[in-house]
Amino acid sequence: MSSLMLDEVRETPSLVAAQLAADGEAYASLAASLAAAPPVFAATIARGSSDHAASYAATVLAHAMGLATASLAPSLVSRYGVELALDKAFVLGLSQSGASPDLVASMQAAAASGAVTAAIVNQPDSPLAEAAGHVLPQRAGAERSVAATKSFILTLVAIARLAAVWRGDAALRAGLERLPERLEAALAVNWGGTVDTLAEASSLYVLGRGPALSIANEAALKLKETSYLHAEAFSSAEVRHGPRAVIDDGFPVLALALADAGGADTAAFAAEMAASGGTVITASPDPDVAGQAVRLPEPLHPLLDPIVAITAFYPMAATLAAARGHDPDKPRGLKKVTSTV
Repeated sequence: MSSLMLDEVRETPSLVAAQLAADGEAYASLAASLAAAPPVFAATIARGSSDHAASYAATVLAHAMGLATASLAPSLVSRYGVELALDKAFVLGLSQSGASPDLVASMQAAAASGAVTAAIVNQPDSPLAEAAGHVLPQRAGAERSVAATKSFILTLVAIARLAAVWRGDAALRAGLERLPERLEAALAVNWGGTVDTLAEASSLYVLGRGPALSIANEAALKLKETSYLHAEAFSSAEVRHGPRAVIDDGFPVLALALADAGGADTAAFAAEMAASGGTVITASPDPDVAGQAVRLPEPLHPLLDPIVAITAFYPMAATLAAARGHDPDKPRGLKKVTSTV
């Protein structure tokens, strides 16, 4: 099977290596601005896959800097004209195209309020980049498939890289240096009978917790976009507060159980569901997990392992779409650049 989606995700290891070798001055400049005016909170501006990257940014900034981060609804500015007090904030915009008017208006408002602003974009000459005080290029190259893959991964890398520079985190820097090699291993992950299990499914849950929750949301979106599969993402803690009731013997669960405390919780919930006869697929670097086990590469760093996991997921998603009779590059009703106001 061949698709643009599959081809583009396969480019990721070399693109990540190239990004890590570029733009050092841009990261240093932003880190210096943040050090000179330490923010008391952060806010993100994004939509779609980029908003899932923003969720990852919130986790990274909390773990690395102890910084509380909120997702800023662009409509507050663009549709309702709310004047937000962002003068003591770090505001981060994320977008592949950087073209959507609501994102641009929100970034302009943040800059006008006195926030330290930055944009992680694939188009460094875009309106969003022009509105931001600092620009961190994704360097994903042209992305032709409607379903974003490499641009999402490159955005996560830029977020982790910013945290490493800002905090001066030697362990995170070292992990980033080894990331391209680990992504190569991710592309070789064997998903076993997962495609057969999900080929006729109509709904499923994707579970993660902590840093993995952002990629659970991204995985669920990709299953909607490319396989027209009703997929919902939940924390493995939150699923117990109501959504658990939907799960019966024929309802599949994809558990992303990474090598951290949240991953242990996800693996425990997956084991409960498997023991009760549920259809469970558990993706984890630990081979001793419940249900259909998908072995992910060895852990690298708790903040980088989600990047490895979503890179492993994308080829399976493209294969599943084809097995269900769909073209993953041309989701119905969607286009590459979505403009909202």
